Amino acid sequence: MRLPEGLSTVVVTGQYLHPDGRPCRGTILVEPEPAQLTDAERGLVVLGKAEAQLDESGRFTLELLATDAAGMRPGGWHYRVTERWSDAPCRTYSLALPATEATVNLPAMPHLGDGGHRPARAADEESAAGGSVARGSVAGGSPVRGDERARAPEPGRDRAGRPHPVAPAPAIAGPVAADPLICNAHEYGIAGDGVTNDQPALQALVDSLGAAYARDGRGRVIYCPPGRYSVEDVGTVWRSGVSLVGAGPGVTRFLLSNPGRAGDPVPLAYFTALQHGAGRDNHLADCTFARFEIDGAAVHLERYDVLAKGLGIQYMVRARFRDLYIHDTGATGLGCDFLQDTMIESVLVERCGRLDTGEEMGGAGIGIGIGGWGGVERLTISDCTAVGNGTNGIFLELQRDMWPPPRGIRIVGCHAEGNRYGISDWGADGLIVSSCTMIGNVEAGYDVSGLGTSGVAGRGGTVANCVIDRNAGDGLGIGNTPGPYSFTGNRITGNGRYGYRQHDTPNTRPVPASEVALMGNVIRDNGLDGIRVDAALVDGAVVDNRICGNGRRSAPATSGAGDTVTYGAVHLVDRAADWLPGGHVGKWVTVDGQRAVVVDNTATELFLAPYRPGATTAWRRGLPRAGARYSLPDPPPARAGITIGAGTTSLTVRGNRVWDSQHPQTQTYGLWITDTGSCSHAWFEDNNLEGNADAAARFDTEPAGGCWGDNHGLDDRR
Repeated sequence: MRLPEGLSTVVVTGQYLHPDGRPCRGTILVEPEPAQLTDAERGLVVLGKAEAQLDESGRFTLELLATDAAGMRPGGWHYRVTERWSDAPCRTYSLALPATEATVNLPAMPHLGDGGHRPARAADEESAAGGSVARGSVAGGSPVRGDERARAPEPGRDRAGRPHPVAPAPAIAGPVAADPLICNAHEYGIAGDGVTNDQPALQALVDSLGAAYARDGRGRVIYCPPGRYSVEDVGTVWRSGVSLVGAGPGVTRFLLSNPGRAGDPVPLAYFTALQHGAGRDNHLADCTFARFEIDGAAVHLERYDVLAKGLGIQYMVRARFRDLYIHDTGATGLGCDFLQDTMIESVLVERCGRLDTGEEMGGAGIGIGIGGWGGVERLTISDCTAVGNGTNGIFLELQRDMWPPPRGIRIVGCHAEGNRYGISDWGADGLIVSSCTMIGNVEAGYDVSGLGTSGVAGRGGTVANCVIDRNAGDGLGIGNTPGPYSFTGNRITGNGRYGYRQHDTPNTRPVPASEVALMGNVIRDNGLDGIRVDAALVDGAVVDNRICGNGRRSAPATSGAGDTVTYGAVHLVDRAADWLPGGHVGKWVTVDGQRAVVVDNTATELFLAPYRPGATTAWRRGLPRAGARYSLPDPPPARAGITIGAGTTSLTVRGNRVWDSQHPQTQTYGLWITDTGSCSHAWFEDNNLEGNADAAARFDTEPAGGCWGDNHGLDDRR
């Protein structure tokens, strides 16, 4: 109902934002208590409730009757305000609106005590101090008797004229009052219309806010409402104390392109040692990147450029990367180096490194250069997903060989699928990898090697409670580490080559490993050996593992052509075939000069891996013609649960069960020491090697010394 003319009113405004800068969604409901008032001149005035819907920026405006409007009875009445959020807990409080302020900001207004009454504790304390206490007769909205009218207190005060205690607003996780430190991008010329080049305006705002942070040390947030923000030709040089926050991936999108500078990389944000002098004494601090998408598909380059990233910042302190979707960048999606006290969480990276041939630096989903802060870099990567990226899904890479490999890094609860390598340790010390899934990657699910720029492999790491399954190559590929390293409680299954393989990485210096331990893992159904040691190992341990049904790559060589043979993007069908299911896993099939990796097979169909991560076809030069001849090679004749193909010393093998329960059996031996392997001074006890296809063990090289006993299947060896 409209208010009668002449009454005092107050315009109530406000803006509500989440702590990360997103506008709240919901309504503000304001109800007078009581709802009916009387006025000496106008009679009965019925206010009723007023409700305002927050707009897209979280703002609202209402015009309400002042609670101290002259002549209104009962005196001392108030409003009950309810903040109703669709994306956060709601809250309710009481509020007085004095007419002295024509316009007020609701989030900044003091609230009355619960129900408009002073809290009992405050009243008791005041009474104890000798004061007179009015217990709710006015503040609670009770009518004032005619003979008390002259003594009616002013709104917000008791009868002695003292102000009521003000209860603080309830603390909630969610909406907060608009803050001058939060800048709406639209108010600073950043259009988000998908047409305007927003990079210059973004750079200007970053520079301005960065300068403000340098003056007062107070971080600022750029909030980008839903929209398509075009960033063209150059990246944005970032500054300390500036955060970039959107409304969510798929809603706030940054579209990278280079129409005016073809051939130049365009990261969304960057700050590097080479271009900007980044270093320990010139680092970025207190920056958050959250809740937006980066699309790098429109950056066109003639050749690979390591700077064609989504985010490429070096030397950061207290950084946060959260709830991001980065895809189709030419180089690494999130490629930031030297991160101290930093969290990367809930980041999805897809098809990044699309220009990487597999032989370039970077090209990963999440790639973190390490070592710049010295022996400790406190970094956690959690709940991230990396799919179809050019080299690694997630990797850590020591940048200089003279730097000490840093400790303090954890990768927890992440998923890596369809990358060249799932997760890689290229130079950390004591990396913890836990509760991750690494599936369907090309070379290995988990990789430790010296393939990085420094040639230094990781050491001292732990991989625990992970699922490492159906990678086209190895489950665990371990090369060049000096050790130690431990693998505990993992499922290592269905991989195309080896479940675990220790090897010397090509074109790197061989390094004997020590104290590499596999404990309590399930290692089964891999294409070749369950565990394969092809590089020198000292003081290793294989303890309490279940190693079963490996050597699935057992089907004989075959070929076919003609009317029964057809080809699809990632499959080959021969209706005349009768292959052993899974018998060709990990093999290369050859068709008209093209080769593709078999990831699985039925009796008549081969399932093939894409020719490169992120590709949608197995055929680099195009789909073979129907009926074209294919060929598949023979498998290796020996495929063991545990194979020793290099020199080992003081190896502990204890408490393992190594067998094959499938039909037909494909794991030919429980233990195989090849003619290139050796086993000196081993402790080999309490293992069960019975139940393999050919024999419990095969010794092309006899073990030397050590302690052998109580091994089922090897009872004659002591």
